[in-house]
Amino acid sequence: MGVVYYANYLVWMEVARVDLCRELGFRYRDMEEQTGTVLAVSEARCRYRHPARYDDEVLVETVLGEVRSRGVCFSYRMRRAEDGKLLADGSTEHIFLNGEGRPVRIPESFRHYFDQ
Repeated sequence: MGVVYYANYLVWMEVARVDLCRELGFRYRDMEEQTGTVLAVSEARCRYRHPARYDDEVLVETVLGEVRSRGVCFSYRMRRAEDGKLLADGSTEHIFLNGEGRPVRIPESFRHYFDQ
């Protein structure tokens, strides 16, 4: 069909989210290693507006949204670099989990990264 596979948008969202966390000053891996806490996706949404074509350069704008005691939300806008055309927008909701997979509060040592 000449268009990018729909699930790739979710991968782009993940990569952009990891990059945003680095910009905020931390790495996912550090939070897991230092606190035993992971940030698991509990919901993902993507609305496809226009197709990305193979070999398009796609820019993903990521914004930290609502922060709750046990979770956070990120929003995304994916645009074609060449002309700025909005290709898709979406969001992911995440919950903080301990090593046993139980919901926990944002680790205190990482809380300030989410209070932007």
